[in-house]
Amino acid sequence: MGTPDFAVPTLAALLDAGHKIVAVYSQPPRPAGRGMAEKLTPVHHYALTHNLEVHTPLSLKGEEEQKRFRAHRADAAIVVAYGLLLPKPILDAPRLGCFNVHASLLPRWRGAAPIQRAIMAGDAETGVTIMRMEEGLDTGPMCLTGRGPIGATTTAGSLHDSLMHLGAGLMVEALKKLAGDALECRPQPEAGVTYAKKIDKAESEIDFGKPASDVRNHIHGLAPFPGAWFLLDQESRTFRIKVHLCEIVDGKGRPGEVIDDKLTIACGDGAVRLLSLQREGKSAMGTEEFLRGFSVPKGTVIG
Repeated sequence: MGTPDFAVPTLAALLDAGHKIVAVYSQPPRPAGRGMAEKLTPVHHYALTHNLEVHTPLSLKGEEEQKRFRAHRADAAIVVAYGLLLPKPILDAPRLGCFNVHASLLPRWRGAAPIQRAIMAGDAETGVTIMRMEEGLDTGPMCLTGRGPIGATTTAGSLHDSLMHLGAGLMVEALKKLAGDALECRPQPEAGVTYAKKIDKAESEIDFGKPASDVRNHIHGLAPFPGAWFLLDQESRTFRIKVHLCEIVDGKGRPGEVIDDKLTIACGDGAVRLLSLQREGKSAMGTEEFLRGFSVPKGTVIG
């Protein structure tokens, strides 16, 4: 049961490990692109290429849908970024339970955006938790965990890609233990609970008045989507510029001031050098290429 790219490696790993997939559940196809043609989710597309039965209900709350789910007589349900609430009749249907790949070290960052929030908060590490699901929001017992560092150049995009493969391997390991009656799941501790609320596009504007470390974490936590941005006035126009990568450097100035010819921006404390930028309607590019077509002289103040 999954929807985005993040869930595909787990489905692939289950197939490679020899598990019989009795059904795949994914979000319904939705209009996308300029022509607004209906587009299959990544999991749906992958399932069809492997001749798997796919279901795309709008909800699992109805009795008929729940009856259809029970009819699969699954031993276990594997849930990865599915996007639908699983009511109790669904959770209770598989013989051995429902298991989730969650992209954080629970109980830290329960909720919708754990990858982004971990980076934005300046966490030094994060990881994946295999959890036995219950009715609460990511509150179920923890079965296996895997850890990974968050470095100075880690973005939400790069962390997403590493964690989706880590989670796939952990789920295969969890099912192997489950089949041997050796999977031990322990309750989550009450201490350390945090919630990763959904990313709101309104929080994407960069505040250079914050310390350089906070600015970097904000930029990297929102890269590549939705993308942290700033506004820049030039030639009687205001441009929205997204930043996908930056680094902390030495430097002082008024917050938002460009302090050299390499797009180093002063922050409330310290400075950041912008390394990858994107103008509206353009692709992301490095600083040197960006400045060839878009002058941002020293002394310019952003914000």
